[in-house]
Amino acid sequence: MRIDIRRIMQVLPHRYPFLLVDRIVEVEAGRRVVGIKNVTFNEPFFQGHFPGNPVMPGVLVIEAMAQTGAVLLLADYDEDMSGKYVYLAGVDRARFRRAVVPGDQLRFELEILSLRPRACRMRGRATIDGELAAEAELLSMMVDVAEAT
Repeated sequence: MRIDIRRIMQVLPHRYPFLLVDRIVEVEAGRRVVGIKNVTFNEPFFQGHFPGNPVMPGVLVIEAMAQTGAVLLLADYDEDMSGKYVYLAGVDRARFRRAVVPGDQLRFELEILSLRPRACRMRGRATIDGELAAEAELLSMMVDVAEAT
């Protein structure tokens, strides 16, 4: 299953500048997901994060990874992928292996480690041209949209 940006915007509540995944290229329901983020110089964070030597903030790499994982969870639990929010509840074992700069294409690969009715632990990896850029274990919580407001 491939999911383009229009469908991602129907699934996730995020909008510019906080929608950080451009497309989903693979989904294995209940198991794993692969997403893509094209990093451009026009990203708003580059103006203030190491001006003259732009580097994508590591926390945004983790957030993009979490958004990719959220699409997997929503696809698993809700056939039309609406009616639920996925919140990032924890980050463990995060490591940043190389800087992410304009022109890079991040490939996020997440796999489910454990799954409960409202919580999920995933292992995520972000690579650029096959080279590991970041990795982390993420804990996500799912809530009904009605409960979140």
